[in-house]
Amino acid sequence: MVALPDEVWDIIDRDLGDTMRHEYSGTIRTIVLAWLSDNGYLVKGGKQHAKEK
Repeated sequence: MVALPDEVWDIIDRDLGDTMRHEYSGTIRTIVLAWLSDNGYLVKGGKQHAKEK
């Protein structure tokens, strides 16, 4: 379960609702996975491993 401020839900509804076409759980999952990927956490060995390359 994720608790976010109403302002964040408003942004998700307004800006991402039509684009993502998922339920809230799918939208939040996509945002978290994108952030983890962008920050190097999904490469083998984690973020530290990504910095070493």
